[in-house]
Amino acid sequence: MAVKIRLQRHGKKNFAFFDIVVADSRAPRNGRNIEQLGSYNPNTNPATIVLNGDRALAWLNVGAEPTLTARRILSYEGVLLRKHLQGGVAKGALTQEQADQKFAAWLSQRDAKIEAKKAGLSKEAAAKAAAAVEAEAKVNQERAEALAKRKAEAEEAARAAAEAAAAEAAEAPAENVEA
Repeated sequence: MAVKIRLQRHGKKNFAFFDIVVADSRAPRNGRNIEQLGSYNPNTNPATIVLNGDRALAWLNVGAEPTLTARRILSYEGVLLRKHLQGGVAKGALTQEQADQKFAAWLSQRDAKIEAKKAGLSKEAAAKAAAAVEAEAKVNQERAEALAKRKAEAEEAARAAAEAAAAEAAEAPAENVEA
């Protein structure tokens, strides 16, 4: 029986999440599976991956073939690196302690990258929010200046109209006296 490590789709249209499962390669995508290894949610940034690495490694060691996407996820989580290091231990190229040290170093480096990405995303979001507040303040200031300008123009026009009316009123009695 050919066994594959693959994704099983769940969720609604345009908002899918996946279970990482071990299944017979002849079974339908969302059909019967042998074991569920974890889940993958690409809707978050960075994507959320929950994986039982020990069980995935066990299935890889007995010959389960991951699909391309599952292989990428296993690589991202370090399962393929652990399999590679275990092969080196089995051949005698390195000891188990050396393999554990290499894996721990790789894991800390990967975690640092993830934290840097999260920090960058939060910093970018804060910068966008600050830029939006600044742009809004600028627009509000321009609106206030335009409103003050219109108010001053209206007051000037009213003053001019009042002066014209006063001048007209002053001339009107003079005309009446002459007539």
